[in-house]
Amino acid sequence: MRPLRHPRAPSLPRERGRGARICAILVTFLLLLPVYAAAVSSPADMLPDPVQEDRARALGREIRCMVCQNQSIEDSEAPLARDLRLIVRERITAGDSDGQVMEFMHARYGDFVLLKPPFAWSTAILWATPLIAVLVGIFAILGLRRRRATAPAPLTEEERQRLAALGLPPRNGTGA
Repeated sequence: MRPLRHPRAPSLPRERGRGARICAILVTFLLLLPVYAAAVSSPADMLPDPVQEDRARALGREIRCMVCQNQSIEDSEAPLARDLRLIVRERITAGDSDGQVMEFMHARYGDFVLLKPPFAWSTAILWATPLIAVLVGIFAILGLRRRRATAPAPLTEEERQRLAALGLPPRNGTGA
């Protein structure tokens, strides 16, 4: 049964083209991009000197946001990340070198604040975890391959008779 439609209503296409959908997604993304960029770095927080601002952004990409934990402070929208960005910019304005800024942040917040923590006994587990995970994966794969490589035991005479009674051929290649 056809749905009722007003006689003067124009017929609408049932499905929009794929290109139109992709275009709509792209336009939405482009419209939201400035909102995201404004949330990450406020123009009022930026340094007036572009060279210093570039240094601050480069340092900010090496410092971990302690709220997000897997983003740099330059990529995070958390209020704590903004505070850390301001501290980095204050230190640069005060004349600190990149190394001095990183030492200051490391002394104040510890190894966790660095996206690339230094290799030390206290951070050895951080550096060893990927290697341990790869080794565990290799041993798991080898273990599974060994299990599959072992051939099943041949059928006993009783099992063959049960299969024959059911009308099924034996499955282990014995031919009986």
